[in-house]
Amino acid sequence: MNSISNLLSIQNIEVAFSNHDGQKEMIAVKNLNLQLAQGEIGCLLGSSGCGKSTILRAICGFERVKSGEILLRDKLVSSSKVHLLPNQRRVGMVFQDFALFPHLNVLQNVAFGLHHLPISQRTDVAMDWLKRVALANKADSYPHELSGGQQQRVALARAMAPEPDLILLDEPFSSLDAELRDRLASEMRDILKNNAITALLVTHDQFEAFAIADKIGVMSDGKIIQWDAPYEIYHQPVNRYVADFIGRGVFVKGVIQNGAKVKIELGELDLDHDQSGIVGNEIDVLLRADDIQHDDASPIQAEVMRKTFRGADFLYTLKLTSGVEVFAYVPSHHNHAIGEKIGIYLVADHVVTFNQS
Repeated sequence: MNSISNLLSIQNIEVAFSNHDGQKEMIAVKNLNLQLAQGEIGCLLGSSGCGKSTILRAICGFERVKSGEILLRDKLVSSSKVHLLPNQRRVGMVFQDFALFPHLNVLQNVAFGLHHLPISQRTDVAMDWLKRVALANKADSYPHELSGGQQQRVALARAMAPEPDLILLDEPFSSLDAELRDRLASEMRDILKNNAITALLVTHDQFEAFAIADKIGVMSDGKIIQWDAPYEIYHQPVNRYVADFIGRGVFVKGVIQNGAKVKIELGELDLDHDQSGIVGNEIDVLLRADDIQHDDASPIQAEVMRKTFRGADFLYTLKLTSGVEVFAYVPSHHNHAIGEKIGIYLVADHVVTFNQS
């Protein structure tokens, strides 16, 4: 029995598609479970083809489920025998391309889904939502007159205006440039939280997921590998796939030492009690770019193999004496040349380890 506090409950759903000749079935989503509480923002994070958009389509009723159940406010909306139509689910959708009507102005776009209200109320409700997304001054403008970020906020206001129980967002920032995506991710979280909106979005960009979501589900091959808070996803990945997918990192060899420590090429790190094992055993240690810092005075040297300028910093790929390559974020005023050797040191205070595969 799921709790009433779960606005959305997905229980062991499977979604399948037939191939072109209808002979062979392809399973797109496998035994998937997910719970989203009232007012929470969830995110399905994964690479293309992992099934995340299919889940959104199943929640809003565009796809049928082969097995399992989808419940909204404890009401069964999808199963092998039950399938409520999309307009019966009280679910709003923001599409990847925003899907605004070019022949309607901004106010008319937001009011489009308010046919259940008397005509006299539609304009007032639409204008109220435009104020909530800070676009009241664009009410008379047309979509082509707006920036990409403004179009996105109009699409969000249109989805929220009918006051659905749940908002679904399908790659909402994919058509925007990187700098705008970062800013709008924070803006969207503020809008959703300020209006107590429950939302689920899908993205392939982990930085968007971290900026918006209360809970993240890392997906692969139609399954959620880990559903957790962003901090836990980053610092306590449940397996190698999640650890490798999240953050810029590499696995380096380590040897367990006395005193719950592990020795790697760059020095010693403290282990948690549940990580400690037999002294002398080899384990794999995850080192991310923020675990290594640059210091000209450090005796530990690494060769700059590649670098990516990111504005405030560089992402350096560094080769250690052993030949192992690691990543490091370095402030951009330290502009070192490819092939140059620089000093580095460990700053990792939370160690992620796995037994060697």
